Amino acid sequence: MVKPPAAERLMLPGPAGALETLLETPADAAAPPRAVAVVCHPHPLFGGTLDNKVVWTVARAFRQLGAPALRFNVRGVGHSAGAYDDGRGETDDLAAVIGYARGRWPQAALWLGGFSFGGVVALRAAAAAHPQRLVLIAPGINKIDVTQAPPPPCPWLLVQGDADEVVPAPAVLAWAQGVTPAPTIRVLPGAGHFFHGRIHELRDAVLEFMAQAA
Repeated sequence: MVKPPAAERLMLPGPAGALETLLETPADAAAPPRAVAVVCHPHPLFGGTLDNKVVWTVARAFRQLGAPALRFNVRGVGHSAGAYDDGRGETDDLAAVIGYARGRWPQAALWLGGFSFGGVVALRAAAAAHPQRLVLIAPGINKIDVTQAPPPPCPWLLVQGDADEVVPAPAVLAWAQGVTPAPTIRVLPGAGHFFHGRIHELRDAVLEFMAQAA
């Protein structure tokens, strides 16, 4: 029987005030772990929180590989202080959570992930954060501008449903094909934005990418 992860609910200092954060550490994690993961949630104005099932699934995949995983509510969501800032302040929030993770595990590599709005936040933060791996799930490039975002400085994965009703797959794939280094791209035929009924395939795509990138 697989032991559940150890969970810590934290209020971390952020640029707009405290950030509600959930840290889950695998029961069999090495001490210290070789990597720590941070995963960003979808759009805060449309119900996005750290409890989103896609965010949970990506974090679970990282935990399955032995990494403590942090999910957090950006400013203005749940018990996090502040107000929505169109992706700018939310990127600063992510930097604060990454700073905590690196302070707690200074020798660990960073794995960074994000879904929808959170995918754009993770992308924007990647150049400064220097993750070892980056995982973007249906990044909301039609909601938040990414034209000025530097290309990811590491191997990265893009997972996209071709029936996405929120983020058009053709636009995402066209954007990704113009980025260097190119991502590993996994398109799930018939999958919508929230991957209803396809969540196990999403998890498997993350695990496969992490194994290949290693």
